[in-house]
Amino acid sequence: MFPTPQDALPLPPRPNLDQYKKRAKDLLRASQSTDQAAIRTWAASWIDLLVRLSDLTLTPQLPVRIDHWTDQLETFAREKLSESNTLTAAQFVIARAQGFESWPKLAKHIEAVAGGNSDVNNFERAAAIVSGDIATLERLLHDHPDLIRAHSSRRHQATLLHYVSANGIEGYRQKTPNNIVQIADLLLRAGADLNAVANVYGGSTTLALVGTSVHPERAGVQEALMQLLLDHGAAIDAANSPAGPLINICLANGRARAAEFLATRGAHLDLEGAAGIGRLDEVKMYFDESGALRPNATNIQMERGFLRACEYGRNLVVEFLLQGGASLQSQANTGQTALHWAVIGGHADTIKLLLERGASLEAKNVYGGTALGQALWSATNGDAAIDYAPIIALLKQHGAKP
Repeated sequence: MFPTPQDALPLPPRPNLDQYKKRAKDLLRASQSTDQAAIRTWAASWIDLLVRLSDLTLTPQLPVRIDHWTDQLETFAREKLSESNTLTAAQFVIARAQGFESWPKLAKHIEAVAGGNSDVNNFERAAAIVSGDIATLERLLHDHPDLIRAHSSRRHQATLLHYVSANGIEGYRQKTPNNIVQIADLLLRAGADLNAVANVYGGSTTLALVGTSVHPERAGVQEALMQLLLDHGAAIDAANSPAGPLINICLANGRARAAEFLATRGAHLDLEGAAGIGRLDEVKMYFDESGALRPNATNIQMERGFLRACEYGRNLVVEFLLQGGASLQSQANTGQTALHWAVIGGHADTIKLLLERGASLEAKNVYGGTALGQALWSATNGDAAIDYAPIIALLKQHGAKP
């Protein structure tokens, strides 16, 4: 349900409960208006006010956009108020949009922040770690030592240590300053719980959030941050989730280097993970002498491993798994075929290999796009470090139709 913790709207520095009550009444009136654009106008006006009051600068690196916020809030408000056109429903929309479970919990948070030196207010101030303000953080921890094990009053229930990951928390706070490793070290020396679980992505430790986060990778500190957590005793196995082993989750989030790093530190590798990081010898161990899968591996692991190998250009693994029965048509619940994944990863050699083995240029992903359609989309929305022009040209050369 909207929003995810990442999509939560920013709270102003000095929120006022009376103003929030008025905002809810305004939403209810908008929902009852004959003007079809009234709810969107209400959403856009509120978001603009919140951004200005919070003095936010929304850079392209942040995973939030004003137009996306507006679209989500409008859709969510229409859905909830169509179910129950009441002030209670309007208040619920506002609470959830701000990242809280309910209106009473939002109200409690606002009252606590207004209290000045409350635990909630101190936690919000300590969340300044995203800006790299280590001096403020050190002073707050000295004056309020209980902060180190406190949890956010938002739905994600993150601790301050989770915030160093720039992942799973409020999107407008997802930044990685140059001194984030020093900040994490300060929190750990103060007694942060390494293996505390935040209520995001089905339950995540700090190590899992760091390993799957793009921001520390872009800042060039991801490995140093993970090593620090491991040096202090973070449990790699505890970072696994219902979605699978941590290495697989890193691969699914485009964090191949993090996956490779964690593998060298003893993280669990199944067939999917071994294929995704290109460890052919370990992939072979999951097959017997006849080429059949051993009991400790499943067909879905093989198919997903094949797709990950295509995404990351592990061509020796790709060839081996094709010989082992991996299907060129399978999407293995990822929404993309092997050819789509090779396109996403920008691997021309892998694309050629798959086409030689009979991959269809007209096979469609879950969005209805062919490999060429995926390449065109990725050129605008994908990894900026990948040049998709040669990929587009290659697909057309092999007969891909616009």
